Amino acid sequence: MDELMYGREGYGVKLLQYALTRAGMEAGNLDGIFGRQTVRALQQFQQTQGLSADGMAGKLTWAALYPYISGYTLHQIARGDTFFYLSERYGIGIGDLITANPTINPASLAIGETLIVPLALPVVTADIPYSSLLVGLMLKGLATRYPLLRPYEIGRSVMGRPIQAVSIGIGRKQVGYVAAHHANEWITVPVLLRFLEEYAAAYASGGSLCGVSARTLYERATVHMVPLVNPDGVDLVTGALGPQDSFYSQASALATHYPKIPFPEGWKSNISGVDLDLQYPAGWDIARRIRFDQGYTRPGPRNYVGSEPLITPENRAVAKWTQEHDFVLTLSYHTQGRTIYWSYDDEAVAEARTIGVAMSRSSGYALEAAPYNSAHAGYTDWFTHNWHRPGFTIEAGTGTNPPSLSQFEEIYRENLPILVQGIALSP
Repeated sequence: MDELMYGREGYGVKLLQYALTRAGMEAGNLDGIFGRQTVRALQQFQQTQGLSADGMAGKLTWAALYPYISGYTLHQIARGDTFFYLSERYGIGIGDLITANPTINPASLAIGETLIVPLALPVVTADIPYSSLLVGLMLKGLATRYPLLRPYEIGRSVMGRPIQAVSIGIGRKQVGYVAAHHANEWITVPVLLRFLEEYAAAYASGGSLCGVSARTLYERATVHMVPLVNPDGVDLVTGALGPQDSFYSQASALATHYPKIPFPEGWKSNISGVDLDLQYPAGWDIARRIRFDQGYTRPGPRNYVGSEPLITPENRAVAKWTQEHDFVLTLSYHTQGRTIYWSYDDEAVAEARTIGVAMSRSSGYALEAAPYNSAHAGYTDWFTHNWHRPGFTIEAGTGTNPPSLSQFEEIYRENLPILVQGIALSP
């Protein structure tokens, strides 16, 4: 983390304000401006941590704030410590400690041994715009609190950012969920991450999701998720990539060729100006003709198909990941329109319609065949075309992109049954 001080602005300040607020400090609005209120909140936090209250966020301060972003801290066992005492001290359940420390026997704690202590906070929130950094911290926090989760990396973006994946479940069937091919549709990232956290928590506690036992889901199928396909583009849209960066300047120059598209909020592509959901080898030539006819003939904020399929490192990573897993069903998350697209061209899969009807009924989303002009070279198109199995594109929420975070709770409530049914109804 960069050292921050009074007068600084940007995403790093916004993340600082987010962490301070979660730590119980009065940091005010998450506006990304390091003003007097942020200074006071930071000084108060530093005092509680026994740090020099200089009002600057340096290495030691960020280390103290880290638990409030990732959702856990470490505790070195001292004489007299018990799980009951620690649960009282940290305000969490004994079961939370047991889940996070599966190899430790509560009846024989060894002095000096390190425990993982989940905080009495959810890891995943919708209080801040997302970035590749925040997603990485949240995935680490989730996997630490719930060791049943298995995080891994499937590749790197143009800028070298990791494209992260995570799996949950032990079932023989493999199911794939992806989100944020398009940069300004990043609100779909916390949809998958919130589901992951609630699923893991329900499994650990013996609970259920939408009336279905989490343990039944866990044993039925293994779910693999790539919650952020386009890390560079999302960082551009949410401000984590600032104007001082050369990649920002490169994207800004590309955007000048499409002056009617607002920059950076209208950006959907990867940082090189290629639309990642127009890059798969399923009707790519058709997509190229359609998008060129629309005027998208060069790299830019959206709808440029690239010089050939799978030309980007992001698409190659997702394609390889898909080929390595024998997915029986996939969900690809986008915004907006409250619609479920269930087929590609005339290659409809009968099981997809049956499952789609159930998803539509539970969510209130319309079930439709994808319109011809937008039904080529997408991830769902490619999966349906190559494997002839159910693949769905979910257009979540309403309005314009990027959707406001104020929509998140409604979007998540509508999509939770879809995410559950993707596992429960997988063929």
